[in-house]
Amino acid sequence: MIQKRKTYFNWSSGKDASLALYQLQKEGKYSIDKLLTSMNAHHNRVTMHGLRRDLLDQQIKSIGLSANTVELPEETTMDEYNQIMSLSMKNLKSEGYTDCGFGDIFLEDLRTYREEQLKLHGIRGHFPLWKKDTKEIIAEFIKLGFKAVVLCVTSDLLDESFLGREIDDNFINDLPKEVDPCGENGEFHTFCYDGPIFREPVKFKRGENVYKEYRKPSQENHSKDSSMGFWFCDLLPITK
Repeated sequence: MIQKRKTYFNWSSGKDASLALYQLQKEGKYSIDKLLTSMNAHHNRVTMHGLRRDLLDQQIKSIGLSANTVELPEETTMDEYNQIMSLSMKNLKSEGYTDCGFGDIFLEDLRTYREEQLKLHGIRGHFPLWKKDTKEIIAEFIKLGFKAVVLCVTSDLLDESFLGREIDDNFINDLPKEVDPCGENGEFHTFCYDGPIFREPVKFKRGENVYKEYRKPSQENHSKDSSMGFWFCDLLPITK
């Protein structure tokens, strides 16, 4: 009998991570028993996605795996981020983890960065969705019975009306042609609440829509003051 490799999964709470986790579990080569999520400790929410911590906790409980969080400050430099992540990976390595999974699809520089950081700790990264057609990925996600809603959009590409929408064929058909069907360029982010990896659906309700602006990373522009706008749908947990 081949021993499965002790593996953690980098968990964003969204659709791509959910499908990638499902596919790695199906391969049968990895013993995936932990989800790792980056949190904005100041706002108590999942970074980028803006999902509340208590709703993340309910989601992970339904999946049935243990979880670790990487607690990040409200604003962090790349050096600070690397130091925090390095400590997290060092701790995971000391716990016996040799492999990890990601839901990335085609961002070459991001994958290179991840693999370089993992190599420093002797951990191997796996990308089950890598280079697959994003139209096929989203179609498979829907066909498998996964359920997700949009909780964040980049305002210069999608308007507020896309917030809270279910990821289904109608949503995909309504996307502007310049927007990737999986939002791989950061056009939108999702919360996955049901599907093959869940024991039961995660219950939630919609809260208010909030608009926020953040300074662009300096390498993306020439003006230190230029910013990016995002719409967030605040999802609220339903407690029994």
